[in-house]
Amino acid sequence: MDTKLSNTKEISYLSKLLQQRNRLNLQGVSQNVATGWESLRRQGEAVVQEMAIPTTKEEEWRFTDLSSLLEVDFQPSTVIPQDVTPHIFTETANSRLVFINGEYVPEVSSLTAIPSDIFVGNLRHTQIGEVTNYLGKQKGSEEVFTALNTASFTDGALLWIPSRREVTTPIHLLFISTAGSSPTITHPRCLVVVGTGSSLTLVEEYISIGAQNLTNSVNEMWLGANAQVNHTRVQRQGSSDYQIGKTAIAQAQDSRYTCNDITLGAKLSRHNLEIYQTGSGTETVINSLTAISETQLADTHSGIFLNHPHGTARQLHKCIVGDRARAVFNGKIFVPKPAQLTDAGQLNRNLLLSPKARVDTKPQLEITADNVKCAHGATVSQLEDDQIFYLQSRGLDATNARHLLIKGFALEIINQIPLASVQEMLTGIVNQQY
Repeated sequence: MDTKLSNTKEISYLSKLLQQRNRLNLQGVSQNVATGWESLRRQGEAVVQEMAIPTTKEEEWRFTDLSSLLEVDFQPSTVIPQDVTPHIFTETANSRLVFINGEYVPEVSSLTAIPSDIFVGNLRHTQIGEVTNYLGKQKGSEEVFTALNTASFTDGALLWIPSRREVTTPIHLLFISTAGSSPTITHPRCLVVVGTGSSLTLVEEYISIGAQNLTNSVNEMWLGANAQVNHTRVQRQGSSDYQIGKTAIAQAQDSRYTCNDITLGAKLSRHNLEIYQTGSGTETVINSLTAISETQLADTHSGIFLNHPHGTARQLHKCIVGDRARAVFNGKIFVPKPAQLTDAGQLNRNLLLSPKARVDTKPQLEITADNVKCAHGATVSQLEDDQIFYLQSRGLDATNARHLLIKGFALEIINQIPLASVQEMLTGIVNQQY
């Protein structure tokens, strides 16, 4: 939880960010959705008014210093048209939604491959009244940046998959943050509802163009009973950007959720990934890769909340840290007494490429159930001289040997992504960066 009213500077800065939010245009929105949306924004505003920007005095933020953020004068954003051709994946060329500064841009989106029996579009144009039963209803909504998004977002992506639909076409959500001559703040929002027995493959990507941006995103996802979602989240924003992201997942009985979480960009980034088990027999898999260099700071906080029996959770979080960059990982798995017969494992592996690179890792298991199988661990290492020597003995020079070892470390995560073109793009970025 964030400390309330703890520091004048942090309070006033957060208040300024709230005042800069864009007006909510409800023209054409159904009455039910409009009423719920306005109420949700008011709730978010009330929460934000009681809070402040987190500081390192708070346990959940003690390794991530946001003081540099407070020195930037962010301004409200406007939609600046962009050419998205370089960012189109082969598998999703006709199944993509594009948002620029949080606003849906149909001119550069393409939905011709989307099946007619599902809804893929934006919140502002939906006529699905049940949206209000899910939007803003995930746990953790009172976290300060989540509440700021709730109080500020003016549109968002909506994926509504009815029961017993196998969506074989992958869907790409592209969120672009753009700035002109001054820094801007944007609040992308996403709501995914997958009905009973349905399946979906989703790629959620964040990029930026132009001057400095603060991107404050929230993705809420609801999986019905026996639903299956393979979700890839890629953050590759600019080197001067700030990126704060929240992903909240609710898994009903026997559902299966896989998250491939890739963090490459931004000057400072924080991703809060929270998964809530709402029924028994769920399966959760998290594959994460953070690859940073120079003076980047990337913070991943995850929580898997297992509240029912027979749940399975697997988490592998890998970090490649070069130059003077710093990675932070705090992964929690909660197994209370009702979650009997849980099988959970968590591993954080870190590769430091420089004497000044740093990682702060804290894998956590909190268990009160007495009939479970759980394990966790963390490793921190550097490239081994004997490994490089071995590859040199097979004909590689030292530089190529080093690149090959780094690539192999990253590919364990990248190869889990189900889209070949996304794998190719990410492999190229890792090769270029190191």
